[in-house]
Amino acid sequence: MAWSTRELAQLAGTTVNTIRHYHRLGLMDEPDREDNGYKQYSVSHLVRLLRIRRLADLGVPLAQIGAVEAGGEPTLAALRDLDIDLAASIDRLRKARADIAAIMRERAPADVPAGFESVAMRLSQSDTSMIHIYSQLYDQAALDDVRKMVEQYPADIDRELEELAEDADEATREDLAERLAPDIAQSLRDYPWLRDPVGRLKKSTPATAETFVEAVVELYRPAQLQVLYRASMIAHRMLDAAGAAGAAGAAGDEGASEPSDPAGTPSA
Repeated sequence: MAWSTRELAQLAGTTVNTIRHYHRLGLMDEPDREDNGYKQYSVSHLVRLLRIRRLADLGVPLAQIGAVEAGGEPTLAALRDLDIDLAASIDRLRKARADIAAIMRERAPADVPAGFESVAMRLSQSDTSMIHIYSQLYDQAALDDVRKMVEQYPADIDRELEELAEDADEATREDLAERLAPDIAQSLRDYPWLRDPVGRLKKSTPATAETFVEAVVELYRPAQLQVLYRASMIAHRMLDAAGAAGAAGAAGDEGASEPSDPAGTPSA
């Protein structure tokens, strides 16, 4: 019995192009041709094709089929590596399915950063773009904190910042900065790593700083940048003032707990 290339492909459940590709890679020998020039495949070719398809179905790359077929320890090593790769692929697929489920549940944009599906509708285009960049610069714990910050920030102030006109007057900018500052200060209190993020970085400090600055300047308008800068300065002054007041209070408590002489000098 002899089969043409098309008939062999149909028997093996594959395509003519696949068989030709196997020939080019040297995985299958080409059969003799009849006088009419057509290839004539035999049972041995069918078996060989089915063996290749079996290994390919297991996920063995075509370039490694020869090594897997060799038998012995090389085969076991190749299969172990393949199993590791398949396990990683399964994990990626499971995560992708979970992300898709979250996107559909929250009716979020399909390209929302992973983990931010529940707050996607609160994010501007610039915010979304920045978070995508954050995902390459900061670790997962930092990203989780960023999501919490988005949840905590008043949506109306975020909206005002997004809609801020480039020709907004100084009073409007200052008012928005002052109203935004307490939330920034609260975030700095709740997430101290914001002041010293080195431990949360995935990239080097210089690369992170350069990327962050470039992204902020390109993604936000000058008026927005001015408000964010002012709000940040106000927030840091609020924290510094609170820290100074706390230190003074602690010093006062310590002094009050010690007996003193009439002149007010703490006793030895």
